[in-house]
Formats: sequence, structure tokens, C-alpha cells
Amino acid sequence: MRASYCDGYYVPLPEGHPFPMAKFPALHRRLRREGLLDESEVIAPRPADWPALLRVHTAGYLSALAKGQLAERAERRMGLPWSRRLVRRSRLAVQGTINAAMMALEDGVAANLAGGTHHAFPGYGEGFCVLNDVAVAIRLLRRARWIERALVVDLDVHQGNANAAFFANTNAVFTFSLHGAQNYPFEKPPSSLDVGLPDDPGDDAYLEALRAHLPSVIERARPDLIFYLGGIDVAAGDQYGRINLTREALRERDRYALSQLAASGAPVALLLSGGYAETPEATADLHAEMHRAAREVF
Repeated sequence: MRASYCDGYYVPLPEGHPFPMAKFPALHRRLRREGLLDESEVIAPRPADWPALLRVHTAGYLSALAKGQLAERAERRMGLPWSRRLVRRSRLAVQGTINAAMMALEDGVAANLAGGTHHAFPGYGEGFCVLNDVAVAIRLLRRARWIERALVVDLDVHQGNANAAFFANTNAVFTFSLHGAQNYPFEKPPSSLDVGLPDDPGDDAYLEALRAHLPSVIERARPDLIFYLGGIDVAAGDQYGRINLTREALRERDRYALSQLAASGAPVALLLSGGYAETPEATADLHAEMHRAAREVF
């Protein structure tokens, strides 16, 4: 399975910053070590072009981002300290998702070892999300007539508020979010289908909710391409999760979801989204579950 990745996915952050930036190279190393990714399958993206980003983001936001002129409040909302390397890293991750989508259309499945930044709105970033990779990829692919319809399956613990808002007025993109009802974001624009769960629902209740809704979501969406946002902040011990799935349930989530997506016949692009385990290495190990499941399913 081909995957987008390059060393530029990592940029240093101030000591003690809660975002586990080191998870990206750690995941690449782990997948290589486990034989889940051959180096010949690693496709290094270039930074996404500014005109491509303008398909989704406002000119004012992109200009402030490029020039380092974000207001202090906007930078706090983004959750990451501005730097030129961060801007380049965010553009690389967007192109990584575009590449993963194109490779999935060719191969049936592909991955970006980043992406799923579903809190980035047209005019601002928030929640550790700078640019919205999924929205940019879908907008470009639809404009080029590579696809007509897309499905976003978002299993991050946090509702994909920016994707929900961005695609609210089109029937061509179906957004499905299974998330913690009481968790961030506290204002949740409606997705095509939102399923909010209480804190600590238990493995069985979580998996039952997924099984109850995913088949009908696929049927309703009729997608030409599926984006799978396999956030692992639903796992027990996550700093921001509060869903607390066991490792076995997380593994079953990915195995079941990817089996359903594969059975639909639509190509699937795998994206990371959130994860905040005790260490970047532990976070990467949990993210690798999606790739282990993909090896079984595809």
C-alpha cells in the first residue's frame, strides 16, 4: 500500500507542548519495521500550491499564515505556534492527502501518514489543525471530475466541525462523524450524520453504534472515494479522549470499518487525525492499528 510521507511532516515545538509532533516519524519507522510499508511505497509530497489552498481557505487567512501575521488570538485558537516550518509542514500534509486520494483511485487504497485536520475552517485554524486537507482534496478532485461524490468517515473522538460546516450545502459529500458528545468542539455544526456518544460508553456500545450506522452511511453516500479519518484518541489513556476503548476494541473498530469500506468497492484514503497517548511512540503504535487492519482487509 502506497503512503504519503516525508521528513517535513515533523517540526519542533516548544518543550511541553501537548501536540505529539514526533508521532509522524515514529509511525513511519514503526510501519517500516513491521513490514507494513516498503520504502518504495513511500511517496514524498511537495507543499500544496497556494491556488489549491484557495479553493477552500480565504485569501486573508492564507496571507496572514504565509507572512506570519496571524493575530495572537488566532494563533491561540490554532493551538500551534506559528513558524515558517509549520506552514510548510501543513502544506506538505495537505498535498499528502491529495496524493493519497489519487493513489487510492489508482490502487483501491492508499494512506497519508498525517492528515485528517478536520478543525481547520476556511478563515482560521483551530484544535491543532492549520489547513483542511480533506476539503482541499475533495474540492480539487471534484473540480477535475476525478470524482463526483465523496464520503468522509470520521471516527476521531472530536466531531469534524470544519468538514461538517464546509460541506453542509452539498449533497455530493456525505460527512459521518462518530464522536464524544460532550467533548470538543462545543459547537458542532451538523454533519450529514452525527452520532454522539457519552463519555466511557464501553467497548460494546461503541462498536454497536458503529455497526448500526456505517452500512447505511455507505449506502446513502454512494461514494466514488472514501476518506477514513481513523483518530485514535478514542483509546484508553488518551489525554483528550474520554471514550476509553481497549486496544482490542480499537483494533476491531478499524477491522470492521475498513471491511465495510472495502466491500463497497469505493477507493479508500486512510488519514490519521488525532491521537494523544502518553508518548509519541505509544501514539504511533495506536495509529499503526489502522494500517495493520488495512493489511488484513485489502
